[in-house]
Amino acid sequence: MTPSAPPSGRQVEIVYGGQRATIVEVGGGLRSYDVDGVPVLDGYAASEICSGSRGQLLAPWPNRIDGGRYTFGGEEYQLPITEPARHNAIHGLCAWVRWEVAELDANRCVMRYRLPPQPGYPFALQLDADYVVDAHGLTVTVTAVNVGTHPAPFGAGHHPYLSLGATLVDELSLQLPAASTLATDDRMIPTGERRAVDAVTDFRTLRRVGGTQLDTCFADLERDPAGVCHVRLEGSRSAATLWIDAAYRYLMVYTGDTLDPGRRRRGLAVEPMTCAADAFNSGDGLAVLEPGAAHLSRWGITY
Repeated sequence: MTPSAPPSGRQVEIVYGGQRATIVEVGGGLRSYDVDGVPVLDGYAASEICSGSRGQLLAPWPNRIDGGRYTFGGEEYQLPITEPARHNAIHGLCAWVRWEVAELDANRCVMRYRLPPQPGYPFALQLDADYVVDAHGLTVTVTAVNVGTHPAPFGAGHHPYLSLGATLVDELSLQLPAASTLATDDRMIPTGERRAVDAVTDFRTLRRVGGTQLDTCFADLERDPAGVCHVRLEGSRSAATLWIDAAYRYLMVYTGDTLDPGRRRRGLAVEPMTCAADAFNSGDGLAVLEPGAAHLSRWGITY
């Protein structure tokens, strides 16, 4: 009998010095990233089904669409409800499909998926996720090209959980240069209100996460002259910086308090998003790709 394949499909490992990353066929996501034996991410085993969206690529929208309904180009659309508890469509259409390995070198892998038109999203995209480990750390470049004949709404995100080998996120310290957060209703849909960071959400100065509970979208990000925002995470013996380019306007930060008990607070999800939740309705950060147009976004981790 032929052994069964891992739930996440083909495992593609790229290596540079002490860095090692594993990218998976299902969803084209990032299953693990280790540096000198330290697990920078709280990933998942090859024998497991990805839980909590760990390392998944989120497209053609990140986060949620209210009730899965939206209007675009004068037409109304209904997406499948993939978050039944809150009656939303969540994290796009690409996480549970098989991507192909388009390019592969020792330290680089490009995963590709051609998203076909379908009910609720009758637009065609080619998506490339380019993973590189080198002297700069891990870099992830996501390119979306509209290969259809009509303009297409688009947003992208990624869902890494950083842990630095810590048992719980409580042990970590976080610095996140954001001046505001997006208020949401009880279904995690933005209300349109921006709130200045407060005693709970202000991480502009490095401080311990402790018992803080976050499932929060941060906005008004401070950036360097090149438009890059840097998020610092420190553990007892190591530190890492997650950076995002100007295409990513928001960062969703989640301490994992609603995950299955065995996975709660084991990693801090710091999720780059090019647009806000429900952007297909609000337009907040939404990209509209004309036929043949491309959208590029880049993020990475230095350790």
